[in-house]
Amino acid sequence: MLELAIKGSKKYYGWIAALLAVITAGLGCYAWQFVFGLGITGMSRDVTWGFYIAQFTFLVGVAAGGVMVVLPYYLHDFKKFGKITILGEFLAIAAVSMCLMFIIADLGQPMRALNVILNPTPGSMLFWDMIVLNGYLFLNIIVGWNVLEAERNQVAPPKWVKPFIYISIPWAFGIHTVTAWLYCGLPGRGFWLTAILAPRFLASAFAAGPAFLILLTFILRKVTKFDPGKEAIQMLAKIITYALIANVFFFICEVFVAVYSGIPEHIDHLTYLFFGLHGHGVLVPFMWTSMALMLIAIVLLVNPKTRQDEPTLAVACVMLFIGAWIDKGMGLISGGFVPNPLHHVNEYVPTIPELVITLGIWCAGFLVLTILYKIVVSVKEEVAA
Repeated sequence: MLELAIKGSKKYYGWIAALLAVITAGLGCYAWQFVFGLGITGMSRDVTWGFYIAQFTFLVGVAAGGVMVVLPYYLHDFKKFGKITILGEFLAIAAVSMCLMFIIADLGQPMRALNVILNPTPGSMLFWDMIVLNGYLFLNIIVGWNVLEAERNQVAPPKWVKPFIYISIPWAFGIHTVTAWLYCGLPGRGFWLTAILAPRFLASAFAAGPAFLILLTFILRKVTKFDPGKEAIQMLAKIITYALIANVFFFICEVFVAVYSGIPEHIDHLTYLFFGLHGHGVLVPFMWTSMALMLIAIVLLVNPKTRQDEPTLAVACVMLFIGAWIDKGMGLISGGFVPNPLHHVNEYVPTIPELVITLGIWCAGFLVLTILYKIVVSVKEEVAA
């Protein structure tokens, strides 16, 4: 089926060329980082995880969000998701691929990734994170590819694929749970030291992932003849509505515990993020923007009239996606390091090379997604014809 990816219009090849141009720029900056080291980034001894890990954390949620179409379709036989289930699985492939690329970028030297394999440490959450991420990637490749090939041949998927489908469902919950444990398992970081971090991660994942999938279906509908169906989109919209409400509620719970109990380690981080601390507050406008976007998105999604109006739904999904990206990416990671355990403020701001590398990796992910979706649309058009 790979041959379907090289058949396209001029606009398709123009989009591919644009992605490759940005990827090339990102590779150039990465080559600079490879030679010079992580000194070209804005990270420091106080902030050892920066913009790369922020993207990784957010994209794990986007990948896990795909289970919100896989679970109803395969476990509850919700046929309305039949056309978009494969889109969710292929979105997970692209998202996990970006996650792995961001990890490699953050390591500085790619060969350091081999230490996790050559020197396995089951007591470390990094070891388990490597297993769940790579496992989820291969599960979605196996399931998505074989199911799509069976659809192209107009036959039932092979029976041996079913166990992988069922395994992928709890595995999707596992990839974001283990990622959350990676943070809340660090007792020296008070902002992350909370048992509710994993549920909060999952709630944001089940909001941001399906919201992005809705936006992708709108784009596919506009540039191709593929139509996932209005009922499927509206059901996804309801899912992200409840997930976003849960995400905001969990955050309110975090604020209540920190403020009411007067825990300095928690209060200082929240003060820094939303009001600034000791004259430093680079993230303050971003965090208030994030909260405003998510609250407005909730209002638009809860109201049936605005949710059922697709242009308004698209706006709500964009607001949700950006708001969750700021909250979980920039706010959660930087907010966990600033201030440091000694309550000193050493702010983190990503550098231009860091941003270019990040943009290059995002474009690499979109390239993978474009190729996979091109194959999906081509197969579905063949079957329909």
